[in-house]
Amino acid sequence: MNKAITDGVVLTPPAFAAGLGMWSSGDGTPGSDTYDGAVNAAFVPADADFSGCLELQKTEATQRLRYMGQTPIEPGCYLRVTARVKAMSGNLPSVRIAAWAGQSGGSHVGGLTEIGPSTVLTGYGQVFEITAIIGSGTRGGVDMPWGTSPDYAHVGLDLTGATGGVIRIDDLIVEDLTSAFHRDMMAMVDVRDYGALGNGSTDDTAAFLAANAAADGREVLVPAGTYRLNSDVTMTERVRFEGSISMPTTAIFSLTKNFDLPTYIDAFGNEQLAFQKAFQSLLNSADHESLDLGGRRITITEPLDLQSFVPNRTSYSQRRHIANGQFYVTGDTAWAPDTATSQGTYATSDPRTLRNVTNVANVQVGALVTGTGVGREVYVRSKNDATQEVTLSKPLYDANGTQSYTFTRFKYVLDFSGFSKLQRFSMSDVELLCNEVASGILLPPAGVIFHLRDCWITRPRDRGITSHGEGCQGMLIDRCQFLTNQADQRAQDRTSIVLNTNANDVKLRNNRSTQFKHFAVLGGSNNVVIGNHFFQGDAEDAGVRTAGIVVASGYCSTTITGNYVDNCSIEWTNEYDPEPDFTSGFSFASLSISDNVFLSSQVAPWFGYLVIKPYGTEHFIGGLSVTGNKFRCVDGTIDRVDRVDTSFAPLNMAKGKNILMRGNTFHQIQTPTYNPINIQHDQNTASNAWTVDTNGALPFGGQARNVESVVAIGRLRTASNQNRWAVPYVDLQQGSDGDQVRLNWQEALHGEVSVKISMTET
Repeated sequence: MNKAITDGVVLTPPAFAAGLGMWSSGDGTPGSDTYDGAVNAAFVPADADFSGCLELQKTEATQRLRYMGQTPIEPGCYLRVTARVKAMSGNLPSVRIAAWAGQSGGSHVGGLTEIGPSTVLTGYGQVFEITAIIGSGTRGGVDMPWGTSPDYAHVGLDLTGATGGVIRIDDLIVEDLTSAFHRDMMAMVDVRDYGALGNGSTDDTAAFLAANAAADGREVLVPAGTYRLNSDVTMTERVRFEGSISMPTTAIFSLTKNFDLPTYIDAFGNEQLAFQKAFQSLLNSADHESLDLGGRRITITEPLDLQSFVPNRTSYSQRRHIANGQFYVTGDTAWAPDTATSQGTYATSDPRTLRNVTNVANVQVGALVTGTGVGREVYVRSKNDATQEVTLSKPLYDANGTQSYTFTRFKYVLDFSGFSKLQRFSMSDVELLCNEVASGILLPPAGVIFHLRDCWITRPRDRGITSHGEGCQGMLIDRCQFLTNQADQRAQDRTSIVLNTNANDVKLRNNRSTQFKHFAVLGGSNNVVIGNHFFQGDAEDAGVRTAGIVVASGYCSTTITGNYVDNCSIEWTNEYDPEPDFTSGFSFASLSISDNVFLSSQVAPWFGYLVIKPYGTEHFIGGLSVTGNKFRCVDGTIDRVDRVDTSFAPLNMAKGKNILMRGNTFHQIQTPTYNPINIQHDQNTASNAWTVDTNGALPFGGQARNVESVVAIGRLRTASNQNRWAVPYVDLQQGSDGDQVRLNWQEALHGEVSVKISMTET
């Protein structure tokens, strides 16, 4: 670029022949003394070396010569000032190019270098060429780096040294030398040309903003060095980093044209810091909605407290996305869980609050709560140190009164708990390589539609995804892989869990989970669990198996369909009920389990794929559909596919409705179960009371509470083989377990009938 050519800017001052009134003996500003009529200055029209020149006698310690016109100084431009001089007589002086830096309005810009290198004249009649370069950037060869503050200069020269000498000065020349400093002026803008120093301490913010403004579609270059930016900087042009930048935590650095993690790594030189600054920009710029990690591995040495990276925001509700990279965990002590034990008081009248919690300051938000009467996956949602209160993510089922609780705060790779609310946040194609020391993701306490898809959480120490509040509302987990670090342990000894939820409307779809204690603990309702494969076997003979899915609310309105339930069970509980004894409501209701593959191997014969565990008395099944499933046991057999865990209480089998179990297949199952069930009863001896036994084939050991039909197969006959056309009346819930019915005939008959029996009333 050459401003004299491209913009017609006049840089070179007029020749001395035009008059000495434009040449000042001071700083060149209006009103300063000129050489017009001065006794020590004269124009020489002819000289052997110069066509026309100024002859000047040195009468002052520093004899100044300044052009009174304004030579424009523009950001990014570099000007070379040249003077040819020779000594004529008297003392030999030193000569240097000099200039006065000014701003629009006529004010002086102080603190700048305004002189060039000095040259000593060593003989008479010898022509010396004196040069200096003025420019905005601190570049090699630039004698007067002025940054972007000056708008113009009064250029000239100084004579220093002994007085009395006479010299002649040829017409000054000012040239645009910008192209010598720019690698490719048409494609790149260098931040140094706009005053950036890159010394690690001087604030280069203004230079970055000026370079970005001047780029106008070109790339901005950040050369080698460390550039301190003390304020927010938004670069609207593409940036190439050869050097690095440093910023305060609160300052935001936004790259709108190449917003991706590799560029931020180039900018900050540290992967973890680069992610922090990129995430900060993600939540503070409307110019991008997603952060591409560029396939990079980010090595992290401590949990990432994501809200601390964005101190100006405690909540966020716009869609944002992170994709395509890996977080690689290193270190040990930084990831160790923090544990506190405190006494607290619980009352069912305020079922999500612990009061009078001792040492409450040591209890951390997001900590797992354990103690007597505490269900699985109950966490600290919030706390109030002043009132000594802890708010829980779920109620406790049997903890009235005062007792000690343990609060264990796991450490997560991505910790969103500092946000009060985070909505519409998603991640895809991201792996959290936890390396057995870190847990995966801690969700925010509130927010809708956290979405994880095509991601891997590999070998988490304790948890894959934790919800300690309602940040799981509407959560979507799609096509993700969860790989255990506890494969070599017995199933009952494992402690790690893939995920838990507290809120409603969660969708788990097409995921794969290996050998955790549980795949999912679902605390809300309206869940959809579809197409997942979760397996939890071990090498033990007659081994114990844990729940793959825990549905932890009685009325759950949940669909579990098309999954591969491998060496684990579906367990249905009411462990989040603060008053677990049934008094009113729907009890265990609204669960649909359809078209799944259930497989087990080398398990204890009492193992069941479907387990209901009431945490209180008088519960019953108020709505359950189990259809189209494939139940198979290999390397042995099991007694049945369903059972009631009576650790706390049995189910009330004298009640129940809307129970459907049909269309399933059973292999290596001793007692297949159905509801309704068709029993073919063959009465060999004539009797007026036939007992029809379901032999435990009603689900969960249900009672025979209804007979839907009785159909004779062949003739009904008396003892003397006389045919009869008869209809019996039925006695229900017969036998010690109530799983038999009695058909009562008008007279003693024998024959064969098909009886459809149900454990639910009409």
